[in-house]
Amino acid sequence: MCYMIASPLRMMYSDEILWRRLMGKIVDVQAPFASLQVSAGARCIQVFDSWVGALGPDDYVRFVQPYSRALIERIRATGVPVIHFGTGASGFFKELHAAGGDVMGVDWRVNIDQAWTDISYRSAVQGNLDPVALFAPLPELKMKIAELLKRTGTRPGHIFNVGHGILPETPVENVKACVEMVREFRP
Repeated sequence: MCYMIASPLRMMYSDEILWRRLMGKIVDVQAPFASLQVSAGARCIQVFDSWVGALGPDDYVRFVQPYSRALIERIRATGVPVIHFGTGASGFFKELHAAGGDVMGVDWRVNIDQAWTDISYRSAVQGNLDPVALFAPLPELKMKIAELLKRTGTRPGHIFNVGHGILPETPVENVKACVEMVREFRP
């Protein structure tokens, strides 16, 4: 929605009927697209809610969660697990989880221990490394990776990833080093 309209929050409050119609259309377009991805071989689908942190918890539950849930349910009907990822959602991670993701994406601003506690360990979590950490000198990067893996390594259900996306100017050699550091990590 945030990429379609100049002032989505203004529309959300001023014309709820239009908001709901447009959100429904987004689900109606995204669900078949995800289904096509599964038909083409995708074994998991990630739903990105990159602007959800612009909302408060009550507005998320009222204006967005029903559509996230509908999309996740339609994707899950294809037989693949769904990762639900929302940035800036530390204040309502439990509500984000209630939309139904099998795995919850966790950005770097969320304490991963608190996120797991908030959802009572009912799903796997993915992510949590600050993407900017990939610019750090390798010893610093290794320390950050080790800290994260020490916190998650003894629990089942953590998928290592950055907590959003890799920035375009990220050094490729640091990304490769990160992958190797994760593979070589021993608690």
